[in-house]
Amino acid sequence: MAVLTDKSWSPYVAGVVIGLLQIPTFLLMDTALGASSSFVTVAAHLAALIDPEVQKVSYFASHMWGPKNWWQVAVVAGITIGAYISMTLSGARRQSISPVWARTMATGSLMSRAPVAFLGGFIMLFGARIAGGCTSGHGISGI
Repeated sequence: MAVLTDKSWSPYVAGVVIGLLQIPTFLLMDTALGASSSFVTVAAHLAALIDPEVQKVSYFASHMWGPKNWWQVAVVAGITIGAYISMTLSGARRQSISPVWARTMATGSLMSRAPVAFLGGFIMLFGARIAGGCTSGHGISGI
């Protein structure tokens, strides 16, 4: 269990673990590891609260129901919770602002960084959905 308190894992060990996770994913869910579809699932359900007609749009309808879609939402939640637990167990602490942000942003305040981060994340996720999945999913599952 000492590995859980390490600040970082070997990328080779982490890669093997992620690769081995493909086996139960395919056997139990008949799908590959991935996460970008979870955002469509959540967005479709939130949009349906405002306008139930969203369920008639084929793209949203295909992501709203079924265990695969909610399984990916659970994966994203698990990644978030697991990252927090890992950080806590290892005693790691993030800097409040990265050197990249400090160089590129005129101010380091959250109010100036949040819109830029949101826009960057939106563009990345939009591209991932156009491509049929994110680069991580394609790299891990597509290869």
